[in-house]
Amino acid sequence: METYLNLMLVRFGLMAAGLVVLALVVFGVALALKRRGRLDQARRYADPAARAALRYAARRLTDGPNRGGGRR
Repeated sequence: METYLNLMLVRFGLMAAGLVVLALVVFGVALALKRRGRLDQARRYADPAARAALRYAARRLTDGPNRGGGRR
């Protein structure tokens, strides 16, 4: 049982470290875009994709993962 708990702790640590690295990369990209004056342009390009992702997530939460006519 102790081995299993250690593996779960390592797994959680790796996931948390991955999220921290991802956040740092996103922050670095945003900072570089802001310094070059292209952050507004990047926002205009990313806005439709972000809206579509939010609509998908909202639809997924309301319908549930096994409902709907999704492609498989």
